[in-house]
Amino acid sequence: MPLVELEIEQRRRSLGGGLEVGRVLPFARRRMVGPFVFFDHMGPIDLAPGTHHGLDVRPHPHIGLSTITYLFAGEVMHRDSIGSEQAIRPSEVNWMTAGRGITHSERFERAQRVGDHLHGIQAWVALPVGDEEAEPSFTHHEGADLPQWSSDGVHGQLIAGEAYGLRAGARTHSPLFYAHLDLEAGASAEIPAGHAERAVYVATGSVELGDRTVAAGRMAVVAGHASRLRALERSTVMVLGGAPLGERFLYWNFVSSSKDRLIQAASDWKAGRMALPPADHEEFIPLPDDPLPSPTPM
Repeated sequence: MPLVELEIEQRRRSLGGGLEVGRVLPFARRRMVGPFVFFDHMGPIDLAPGTHHGLDVRPHPHIGLSTITYLFAGEVMHRDSIGSEQAIRPSEVNWMTAGRGITHSERFERAQRVGDHLHGIQAWVALPVGDEEAEPSFTHHEGADLPQWSSDGVHGQLIAGEAYGLRAGARTHSPLFYAHLDLEAGASAEIPAGHAERAVYVATGSVELGDRTVAAGRMAVVAGHASRLRALERSTVMVLGGAPLGERFLYWNFVSSSKDRLIQAASDWKAGRMALPPADHEEFIPLPDDPLPSPTPM
């Protein structure tokens, strides 16, 4: 069996206002990796001083998931409907659990003031069925919550879950791991074992997995026996995975094990039944015109 089961190349997607991301998950042939149901590579992009606020991600809703925002460079201001207001900077984590429903915005206020260089990853993890309607929450993590290590040309930081003998501070709802590795050319690193599904995403540089070269902007879903990767040049890599949760349905910013719940969430947003962030409530992203999922037959 090859070490790489599938390679996924990012697809460029516009978020409006000139901001593009590289969408990796979901993918037609691989909707999820463990509980990871969504994976976007933001930037790298240089934002000039006085960047128009139209680049911002205006208030919008989520259900049934946790969002994990992680930056290599830049700054983003988060505000949500439970009153959280928190800037995120490189090597920090904003962890927002939507549960039964939350709204939030992400604004580039530093860029508007003095300019910025933005580069990072936003991932979503689906929640187990029993937690899909949990109370929404938000936590910010830095320092000791995000353990770091350096060895043999590898500098790592654990973002979430357990791996490399370490545990990150964010509360997770299912078994998973998520880590950031910076590797010197020729350095090798373990791909954490003990998880049913795992993947490697190359943000910069290129790595070798078995006899396969994986270039920047590509995710390799690895086989159960794959254990190490080797950097062919200086590289930045995200390793992630965990236990699968079963089928999930997506519509816009909503994730659920139930199509009917997606329809209800869309109706609630369209009717204005989901509160906006108290500190950012003067505008919002409207529901798209995309067709709603078909209801579950009775």
